[in-house]
Amino acid sequence: MDLAEIWRVMRRRWYVLLPGLLITAALTAAVYLLVPVEYRSQSTVTLLNSKKATVAFDGNPFLSTQASLTGMADGLARNLNSDGAKADLKALGVTGVHEAKIADNALGPYMWLSVVGTDPAAVLTSDEILTTYAEKRLLEFQSQQSVAPDAMIRMSTIVPPQKPEAQTKARLQFLVMAGGLGFVLSLVATFFVEARKRQRSSPGRHRPAPGEGGEAGGPAAEDAGDPTATLRMTVAHPAGSGAAGSRTGGSP
Repeated sequence: MDLAEIWRVMRRRWYVLLPGLLITAALTAAVYLLVPVEYRSQSTVTLLNSKKATVAFDGNPFLSTQASLTGMADGLARNLNSDGAKADLKALGVTGVHEAKIADNALGPYMWLSVVGTDPAAVLTSDEILTTYAEKRLLEFQSQQSVAPDAMIRMSTIVPPQKPEAQTKARLQFLVMAGGLGFVLSLVATFFVEARKRQRSSPGRHRPAPGEGGEAGGPAAEDAGDPTATLRMTVAHPAGSGAAGSRTGGSP
């Protein structure tokens, strides 16, 4: 089946295709209205060595990074993603979904702190709360181990919480799925109806059984269209000749 034939079928069975397309449009509009746009705000922080450890570097903490700081950043990120931290952050007013992780392709103890939600203002506020809470948790870890204040690892904000940006990828995927699925189902229904119509109208669907008078090639079929058939049969077999022959036993 070529494109021309497909187009002819679609035109011929428009009464099936059109309702399907209308339902598809309604479904796509519903997805557009029901699936909200999500916004994302992100900040970048880094862990710094203690004041005591940076004395040999003229007090510059960026010159005294250690591999252990990256391990501490990973442990802090895991704690911030825990159920306990989620409960604390919710009590502090954080809405939406937050995430803490080591920054991609980071060459040091850098972390990304992000919040995703549907309200841009609430997302920005939540990311600010998350950034402050992360520094608090870092200090609590070390206080629990009785670390001296001068020996504590510190946190510094490299990129403050950014203005929330719309995340339209998920919404666009849902719209494409709804529209594509509806269009495909509409075509399937259209060609299904076309196939059923062709089966019903195809010739030879109900053929007479062998031996019946209407069988193709039989005597009845040959005589059906010949107006002189009755006359020929009358001349060849006159009425009553069979009965007379039976009474005389076939004698002349």
